[in-house]
Amino acid sequence: MATQEEVFEKIKEALVDALGVDDDEVTPEATLVGDLGAESIDFLDIVFRLEKSFKISIPRNELFPEDVLNNAEYIQDGRMTEAGVAELRKRMPFADLDAFEKNPVVQDFGNLLTVADMCRFVESKLNGAA
Repeated sequence: MATQEEVFEKIKEALVDALGVDDDEVTPEATLVGDLGAESIDFLDIVFRLEKSFKISIPRNELFPEDVLNNAEYIQDGRMTEAGVAELRKRMPFADLDAFEKNPVVQDFGNLLTVADMCRFVESKLNGAA
């Protein structure tokens, strides 16, 4: 079983390789989009690298639930509805959604996911919880 430090180091390596950032930029607090410059196409590469590195399977929309973020049922005037935030919380127990819930602008969601969130996600997969 990988330690938290080992999980972080492997995720850091995947993000450095996928995003072309310096390893000192990849901190637990760094956001994937805002701080590290990830774009939607990069998420496919990141997921592939995580699957390979940790020997886990990450189904589409599990780490990045675009199907919720693009669902008209959960969006009103560019903002996530309460039902949408509840669905995100259910699907993303590894992410801290408190700040997003206060101002749930869909367009800002990408600036939410941090390296620490990814570490918690991978740890939950490794522990069989996800």
